Order: sequence, then structure tokens, then C-alpha cells
Amino acid sequence: MSLKCDFLIKNICGTPSAVQFTYMRVALLGSGRGSNAEAILRAKQNGQLGRVDIVGIFCDNPLAPMLKMGPRFGVPAFYLDPGPFKTKFSPEQENFWANTLLSQQVDLVVLAGFMRVIKAPLLQAFENKIINIHPSLLPVFPGLDGIGQTWRAGVNEGGCTVHWVTSDVDGGRHLGQIRVSRENSDTLETFTSKIHAAEHILLPKIVAELSLL
Repeated sequence: MSLKCDFLIKNICGTPSAVQFTYMRVALLGSGRGSNAEAILRAKQNGQLGRVDIVGIFCDNPLAPMLKMGPRFGVPAFYLDPGPFKTKFSPEQENFWANTLLSQQVDLVVLAGFMRVIKAPLLQAFENKIINIHPSLLPVFPGLDGIGQTWRAGVNEGGCTVHWVTSDVDGGRHLGQIRVSRENSDTLETFTSKIHAAEHILLPKIVAELSLL
């Protein structure tokens, strides 16, 4: 199966954070199997991630396979209690997460398959320091099931977008995109696989570029 995609990575020199880092301290947040987190960790392992230190994997699911990546890549992996809700934090636990990341002196928070809506105080503690990857060519098809939305719309291409996280769901400024063509021979499964492959290219590249600003 071939991946046909065009890079549309934008000039991100004007990102909101003007702070210069010797090494950018990055936290990976996720909820599941962690394929995007693994792409970042492999890029780091292969010397392709610029001036980045991965300070830890932080997960809201104690059974998530991504927690097992910690020992594999020599990175600390933590389960942190998110509170009783399924798609958001309790206010107390969001404060706890924010304070935990602040205590690790995190410069950039990367949402890598993280399935909770981010609100204050995380947005306040890490203003202009949280990025997310979404499986559509934003601004079209935001929200849940970006790939499914794209497929059902019958358009001839999909893709993925890395963007700054704000209070507007999938509404922050774009840092880069990859476009993925939808071939006549594609099924939803093959189309999904191509978009995931594009995510694994784009997200490490954006993290690396941010570390060099």
C-alpha cells in the first residue's frame, strides 16, 4: 500500500511562544495504544527530533498499551488519575495534571491520541504550549471521527493537521498539514491506514521544527 501525500508544512517561525530553548522538554499525553507517541519516540531514538528531551509519557488510562513504551524507549511513563468523567477532567484533577507537568518544567505538551477536552487550568498553565494532531484537513471535519467524517463526505482527499490547542475544539492555528489522496481502490480501512501513516510523519516533524525555533 502506497502513501500519496503532499507536504503543506507552513512556516511556523511566528509561533506564539518566542522563548528559545537549549533542549525543549516535551511531555506526551495519550489515552490508548500510542502510535503517534511511538512515532515521536522513534524519531528521537533515530536522532531526527532536533533539540528535544522527552520528559515522560502521561496517560489517563491505566490499561493503555502506550504505558509499556516507557521501558522500551527509556522514558518515564505515568498513569495520572483524570477524575470520574470519560471525556473531560474533573477540575481538581486537571489542576493536578497541570501542576505535575509544571513540576517537570515542560516546555511543550503534545496530545498524541489524548481523548479528553483540555480546559483551564491546563490551557492557562501551558498557554501556546500545547499541540494536537487531528485526522482531517482542518478546518473541515473537526471533532470526533475526523477520518470517518471525511470518508462519508465522499471527498477525493483527506489528511491530518497539527495545530495549537485552544479553548475552541480543533480551532487553534495550524502548524502543518499532510494531504492524503483517496483512491478508487481505497476502503475505509486502507484510507484510515494512510492517514495514520501521514500522522506519524507530520507530528515528529513539527515537534522537531518547534525545538529549533
